[in-house]
Amino acid sequence: MKIARIETFTVAPRWLFVRVESDDGAVGWGEASLEGWAEAVDGAFEALKDRFVGHDPFRIEDIWQIGYRGGFYRGGPVMMSAIAGLDQALWDLKGRALGLPAYDMLGGRVRDRIRAYAWIGGDRPHEIGEAARARKGQGFSAVKMNATAELDWIGTPKLFDEVIDRVQAAQAEGMDVGLDFHGRVHRPMAKQLAKVLEPLGLLFIEEPLLSENHEGLTQIAHLTATPIALGERLFSRWDFKPFFESGAVDIIQPDLSHAGGLTECRKIAAMAEAYDVAVAPHCPLGPLALAACVQLAACAPNVAIQEMSLGIHYNVGADLYTYLKDNTPLTPVDGYLPIPTGPGLGIEIDEDKVRESAKEAHRWRNPVWRQHDGSFAEW
Repeated sequence: MKIARIETFTVAPRWLFVRVESDDGAVGWGEASLEGWAEAVDGAFEALKDRFVGHDPFRIEDIWQIGYRGGFYRGGPVMMSAIAGLDQALWDLKGRALGLPAYDMLGGRVRDRIRAYAWIGGDRPHEIGEAARARKGQGFSAVKMNATAELDWIGTPKLFDEVIDRVQAAQAEGMDVGLDFHGRVHRPMAKQLAKVLEPLGLLFIEEPLLSENHEGLTQIAHLTATPIALGERLFSRWDFKPFFESGAVDIIQPDLSHAGGLTECRKIAAMAEAYDVAVAPHCPLGPLALAACVQLAACAPNVAIQEMSLGIHYNVGADLYTYLKDNTPLTPVDGYLPIPTGPGLGIEIDEDKVRESAKEAHRWRNPVWRQHDGSFAEW
């Protein structure tokens, strides 16, 4: 068996799908979505096509190693997202060819379902409460929300009260809450917020500082009992290594469409297990990305919870199920996603819908916000 064709599809709302086909007709799908940079990742596939058309698709580790190490320059979000999408598609192809779920080829299941959470928005407590109720109606028991929109150096009691009120509005609806700082705040305020929020019993605080501020994150981790989560902007096991060594993180959030796919993220999860660190994969993306995450959850014992995108505000014109023939495996029930038992990634892509959507390639870009004083606001 040889790889005969590697195709990419830029589809609404902001996703990049990958299709690999072998010379005997076996097919696998993956997702290389990198929000706002689809064209760059798509361009990176030109080099991957030159490398791997004609290669044995079952030699997934060999393909990963060549994809990563086969050039002088390595890593980074664009290259690792391209490798991730190809890697997912190869696991899907191999699983379909052999009639096995990807998790069975990675050691077998350790669980039958995985808890899931979804994002909610809203500036005022009543808006947060309404959003939490809506997520509860969709089958979730946990949500994540922004901590604050303001990029401040030093907080005020009024601001802290507003954050607390918003968290408690979601908790009043029976939801467990994770709070995402998005790296928006500076270290003095992040320290204050972490201390104020500790009594609320949060699932985690995410990116209290940007991951490039490693020393600051280590300090904050040592100041609070609330679990610290980060990792959506880290792209390899080498990127995660210093955070494990310093004790700066309790929950890592690798993105299986940014961090080298199933192959690399299974290794990252194993590293995390050695440091007693949990895994909660980042996934505000499409159905293939989520399916790959659920395969990881099936076989990695330290995956604790899974993020999923379901009807989030930016999914105009395409929702999680738009390109699926069957949405059952990716529907939360009583707070949990069942582990799909089908071959490969366990979902069925509607190829006709993908090809039709790709005729009008999206040009999605990250929104730009500004603070009240007119300065740029972190994402």
